[in-house]
Amino acid sequence: MLKNKTGVSRRLLLGAAGAATLAAPATLRAQAYPSRPISLLVPFATGGYNDRLARAFAPFLSRQLGQPVTVVNRPGGGGMLGHTFALQQPMDGYTLMITSAGPYIPLTILTRNARFAVEDFWMVNLPSRDSTLMATSRDKPFQSVTDVLDALKRDPRSLVVGVQPASADLVNLTLLFRAHDIDVSRVRTVTYDGGGPARNATAGGVIDVGFVGGEGFLPLADRIRPLLTFSDERAEGFPDTPTIMEHAQQAGFQGEYLDGSQRGLVIPTRLKDEQPAIYARILEATEAATKDPECVSTLQGQQLATRWYGPEASNRAYLEGASLMQRFADILRGGA
Repeated sequence: MLKNKTGVSRRLLLGAAGAATLAAPATLRAQAYPSRPISLLVPFATGGYNDRLARAFAPFLSRQLGQPVTVVNRPGGGGMLGHTFALQQPMDGYTLMITSAGPYIPLTILTRNARFAVEDFWMVNLPSRDSTLMATSRDKPFQSVTDVLDALKRDPRSLVVGVQPASADLVNLTLLFRAHDIDVSRVRTVTYDGGGPARNATAGGVIDVGFVGGEGFLPLADRIRPLLTFSDERAEGFPDTPTIMEHAQQAGFQGEYLDGSQRGLVIPTRLKDEQPAIYARILEATEAATKDPECVSTLQGQQLATRWYGPEASNRAYLEGASLMQRFADILRGGA
């Protein structure tokens, strides 16, 4: 065995060095972060909004962190498989996530008995705050939300309505129809496994009316007629479309709605708590990448959200949405 001049074996020296590394304070280990490539997990299939956002954002996050950032899709169970996988990874900052935290994290807890809690996830930034848009094809005769509601009041089976099951869109559809004494159970409802198919069916006139996230409708804006957006303020992409609150005031009922997808960069709460220095580095890099003018231009060119809200506002919105979903659990479970 090779020995140094003091007679101590090289193997013992190496072993002692390894033990010292393992015993090093978390702050010292964090100083080297990141020292290898990072995975950006998307708990949904390729082609959707989260996947497009992750692939557009990854190069700019990579630039800030100084390491390659690779998008990894892990779909299944309405995001549950990917969210569970993220929690099972080492809390070392090498697995980050772009996801629709709201509504999918609380949704899978309420409808699929997911083995995690709302508080297990920490929002770094949720730039995409989608709202349900009620829309119809430009080839359909409906000019306003009142036209659709009047037709359904006369005969609930006269129109075909499209929506995703167990979704914020379903909650909003149900609340609107209930407010107008329309029997939801009698409406001919077609469910779609994803916002893309629901939007295409709406724009193509396969269904009469669709209830689905408005941001994804932007590339199809010339093929649809937006009728109502479920938000407090008019949507940036559809400034002439009335909100549910405006409609409720005009129709004489108290408007209620559930926010749609809240998408962005998310990490396990344990990572923030156990590795504060690594979390600080992730937060710094995410904010810098989000505000990078080239990143803003790139994302806007793909009709993706670019706003920096930060952790405080993002977590507040996420938790408020989760609380509302608990209120409407009966609707969500009935539509699952």
